[in-house]
Amino acid sequence: MTEMTDDLSTPLGQKTERQKRRFRLPFTAIQALAVLLGLFLVAFLAIALFTDNPFGGEPVARIALRPPAADEKQPGTASSHPEKAAKSAQQAPAGDNKTVTIIDGSSGKRQDVVIGSDTPDKTGGEPAPAMAMAGIDQRLLEKSRYGMIPVVADGLKPFTVYAADADRTKAAKMPVVAIVVGGLGVGAAKTADAIMKLPPAVTLAFTPYGADPAKLAERARAQRHEILLQVPMEPFDYPDNDPGPQTLLTTLTPEQNIDRLYWHLSRFQGYAGIANFMGARFTATDAVMQPIVREAAKRGLGYLDDGSSPRSAAPSLTAAQSMPFAKADFTIDAVPTSAEIDRTLVKLETLAKERGLAVGVASALPISIERLAAWIKTLDSRGIMLVPLTTAMLKSKSG
Repeated sequence: MTEMTDDLSTPLGQKTERQKRRFRLPFTAIQALAVLLGLFLVAFLAIALFTDNPFGGEPVARIALRPPAADEKQPGTASSHPEKAAKSAQQAPAGDNKTVTIIDGSSGKRQDVVIGSDTPDKTGGEPAPAMAMAGIDQRLLEKSRYGMIPVVADGLKPFTVYAADADRTKAAKMPVVAIVVGGLGVGAAKTADAIMKLPPAVTLAFTPYGADPAKLAERARAQRHEILLQVPMEPFDYPDNDPGPQTLLTTLTPEQNIDRLYWHLSRFQGYAGIANFMGARFTATDAVMQPIVREAAKRGLGYLDDGSSPRSAAPSLTAAQSMPFAKADFTIDAVPTSAEIDRTLVKLETLAKERGLAVGVASALPISIERLAAWIKTLDSRGIMLVPLTTAMLKSKSG
């Protein structure tokens, strides 16, 4: 009866047979792929965040340092080439060399390489210290907690070793002028201009700041300029006028200031002396200035006072230490215009002729370098000799 009723209620022309419904997944294939990718990314991020290995995935090489065994026999050693072994033993002091075992991270292959301070260079020349190529005498270096700093050794002082060449006999008989261009090492372009456009007799002073003052100082010395290190010292309006990090301050103890001095001394090498960078308050305070001068003198350095402070204690303190010293007579570009710079240079000439010696300081402004370069070319015709600062210091000391 039920079937008959259903048949009667079924619309004409349609099948009464029910179609089976297909089974459908709750998500599509694309959605499934997206979920798998998401899980992969989550796993990758988890490994990256919680695994303390910044070089993960990079090739690995393990290096083991071990002293070479006295009786170790390898091909090419003393057992097979006694003459070469004897020659190597004469060239290298015992204990200076180390054997480095290089292990290939993928194949496990081992290779022993002997390294040491006496390893010859690639040209086959004699062994040389790393800094010797830059003309740095390693005997005049002492290790501090900041790096290498100058020291007196074997009767040699940095002041004499790093002084620029000059005809001192001639300088003793005629008026001389020394020019120091400071503030270098921070701007590579202006530093390069001073190095290349000014003659070697011009002394260059570098601040301890900048990205790579050692490289620029080395370049200056390669062009036969002698160089100075400018040490930042406290001005009267500090901290509104701040010379920079590790400034020597009147509020610090002598030990603290000397520790800061060591930081500055370690920034680069090859300088003949130091100079104040600002420091009107510091240089005028005898109690804090004296330990600095004494330390610099002990390390064989000269001292330049830039002349900015009329109350500076540097002249008397350096004299008490028998330290090479000079004080700037004029700041050549105090007013940085061509007319004023030329006018100051005339004053410098006049003073040199009256006193036999004059010292001028300048910054590395383009106008300053331009006017100095032009003026220096005329000095010979005026009967004045341009000399490095160290030559002027020695002439002043000799009277």
